[in-house]
Amino acid sequence: MNETLTALTLDVDDARLYYEVRGTGPLVVLVGAPMDAKSFAPLAELLATEYAVLTTDPRGINRSPLDNPDQNSTPEQRAADLAGLIAHVGAGPAIVFGSSGGAVSALALAQHHPEVVSTVIAHEPPLLNLLDDRAEQHALSADMRATYLSGDVIGGWQKFFAQANIFVPEGVLEGMFGGDRDPQSVADERFWFAHELGESVGWQPDVAALRDGPVHIVVGIGEDSTGQLCERTSTALAAGLGVDPTRFPGDHTGFAEDADTFAPVLRAVLADRPDVRHSQSSIA
Repeated sequence: MNETLTALTLDVDDARLYYEVRGTGPLVVLVGAPMDAKSFAPLAELLATEYAVLTTDPRGINRSPLDNPDQNSTPEQRAADLAGLIAHVGAGPAIVFGSSGGAVSALALAQHHPEVVSTVIAHEPPLLNLLDDRAEQHALSADMRATYLSGDVIGGWQKFFAQANIFVPEGVLEGMFGGDRDPQSVADERFWFAHELGESVGWQPDVAALRDGPVHIVVGIGEDSTGQLCERTSTALAAGLGVDPTRFPGDHTGFAEDADTFAPVLRAVLADRPDVRHSQSSIA
């Protein structure tokens, strides 16, 4: 582990946020939802030679407990959390890479707190409202969540991957989500299905405000995500913003599955941003 790693918590009105900072230089935030700081650790280690890299457990997940665990986690709340963390470490404006639900959080940050972020790299945000078949997709998502919350864990995950158009070999889900499992992983998973997933896929971005606002938006899509639901949502977002998507190695979770391959492409995107090249704000 990088010897410059610092692990801290920040109290907000209704939660305690766990976060980590590695390295020195301009501030880069890596964020998911529900993926926590551990999922981004290998990528953070690689970037920390040039940047100060902040990772965090999103509210309600793992080491970021809520005062009320039955409270929903909205993109606006998660954006406010990120704004608070960036202000707390005192090194903004930040460059924020968000993936999946974390990309939704990052877009909400750009929309509602543009003063703390200069560039958002939104990697495969599942924004169902941008699709022509949004009503059908929302119905599938609601049914999937209801299936999981009824106690049919494997059935819920089967419906999740079917909607996402991600092929999973027979028997794999039983191995991943059946039998004895880590209690924290189960708690985080249930929180996601019950309180976070619906809020993320149902968020309606103000695409015009994002397009015309001060924050530079990059839309990322995995090279191996062709035909998947999040390729469709990301392509629709890029079209609305009037930008060409940037292709990253791997699929929806390429940053976590092969950080060594993912990092050089992300570095190139970071290096090509004027706010990174000329930033005077950094963590020493």
